[in-house]
Amino acid sequence: MKSRKFWLNLSRIALSLAALVLLLREVGGADVWWVLQHADLDCLGAACLLFLLGIVIRVFRWRVLFHSLGMSPSFRLLLKLYLVGNFFNTVLPSGFGGDVVRVVELTQQERGTIPGAATGASAAVGTVIVDRLTGILSLMALGLLVLPFSPNLAPWLVWLFVVLALGGLLGGALLLEGRLLRWMTAYLPSALSLAGQGKLADIYAVVSGAGAPAIWSALTLSTLFNLVNIVIYWLCGLAVGIDVPLSFYFVLTPLLSLTLLVPISVGGLGARDWVAQPLFGSVGVPDVIAAAMTLSVYAVTLAVGLIGLAIYLVEGLAGLWKRTEKDGKV
Repeated sequence: MKSRKFWLNLSRIALSLAALVLLLREVGGADVWWVLQHADLDCLGAACLLFLLGIVIRVFRWRVLFHSLGMSPSFRLLLKLYLVGNFFNTVLPSGFGGDVVRVVELTQQERGTIPGAATGASAAVGTVIVDRLTGILSLMALGLLVLPFSPNLAPWLVWLFVVLALGGLLGGALLLEGRLLRWMTAYLPSALSLAGQGKLADIYAVVSGAGAPAIWSALTLSTLFNLVNIVIYWLCGLAVGIDVPLSFYFVLTPLLSLTLLVPISVGGLGARDWVAQPLFGSVGVPDVIAAAMTLSVYAVTLAVGLIGLAIYLVEGLAGLWKRTEKDGKV
């Protein structure tokens, strides 16, 4: 099983790198590198600071969800886990590998339980799912609100976004509401049922049981975070010379963010870059500039992710030192 997972992850990494290499060959890797070398560092620096602000906002969102379950992990712990998770999101296959790291680390450090006999692991997984879900729903809703005020968008892009956004909002609402999906899965084996007593049902109890006040608070914080995230994309665009209205990024950002959920790339590399080409092309941005912009977004994410890597390494070395000392005294 471990060998199969290793080869699967290795194939995803290879696919991501192959897609990126193919794109750079298509648009001109040397030209992309020239654009990146002449990028506006002030814009990229501001994007990094806003990325850190976005992480803080998301930590508050995650904490709200835990409080709704009667759990109260410290802000410091959740911030550390988010920073570490952000690094692993950047370097692991798919854009949610860091979420797995968050769950594992939190489960090891917080052994609390929530009402209804759900385990601390179920709470960690469930809150991470709701954390992600409210962010996506808020981003889609923002895009729909701004869409009428986004001029010169290609009709195909408008319809693509409307279909994806409405479908996502409907699916997310059904997932959070809970009753329909429980009814639909009630007669499945306990391992697959959302209404039984299995692990999946425990996790879903957290997803659908956070309560309206917590969900609305999470959506509010998600809206604030997504506004920050849209500005980050806009700043990365400005850094490489893209001059399009900010309203365009309300449509672009959700579509590019969805590529992070596809488990075939490392931190969106390759997948996000290919998707960006027709989106930017619809407003007249050259392919070379579009590729430089998405790579700038990845660079900002990785730069902030290095903070999480430093935390992870320092804590790992500290733990190793404590175990060495303990073994030496025995």
